Amino acid sequence: MNVDVFYQALIEGVRAMSWLEILAAIFGAISVVCSKQNSIWLYPTGLVSTGIYVYLLSREQFKLYAEATLNAYYFIMSVYGWYHWARKKPSEPEVPIAWASRTEWIVTAATALIGWAVFYYLLSHFSNSDVPLVDAFVSATACAGMWLLAKRKIENWVILNISNLVAIPLLFHKKLVATAVLTIFLFIVAVMGYFSWKKIWKSYSK
Repeated sequence: MNVDVFYQALIEGVRAMSWLEILAAIFGAISVVCSKQNSIWLYPTGLVSTGIYVYLLSREQFKLYAEATLNAYYFIMSVYGWYHWARKKPSEPEVPIAWASRTEWIVTAATALIGWAVFYYLLSHFSNSDVPLVDAFVSATACAGMWLLAKRKIENWVILNISNLVAIPLLFHKKLVATAVLTIFLFIVAVMGYFSWKKIWKSYSK
């Protein structure tokens, strides 16, 4: 893309930003920081962010229905995670960080590929989405990455960043600039998360 064209598209996207999107992006960033700090506040801030995004992304203006569905999933999991975090006893051991097994890789690949196909079919046949293939891919790979994250597997950061890399230009295309910037931030955090978890895993053998 020509630099001038990209710059113009960026300016138009900034002008098109709503206070609702900015609010969702801010709470999303706070949630990520809280997650990195291992703070329970990642859940209530995440609920605000994902709740807004469910409404925002499903609007006629954007038509990112798979992304909206993904945020609905995040919303539900935030409620679940907040409940269990609050009930967890300090003496209970955490699930150790590890590399994914061959079986877990098969599940991850199946989740991504089947999820992509299902999302694409639903978007193509039962919605007015104008980007069904890309929207479906972003959501399916994010679901696969979240499964690995729940299992505390190091590769989750790689899968999540594949999703982020595709999501960033999609969000700029939809003029969701604040959300695209948040996703860039998430990409950077995921890179840091990968090396941080790898270091923790190495410390187990010392």
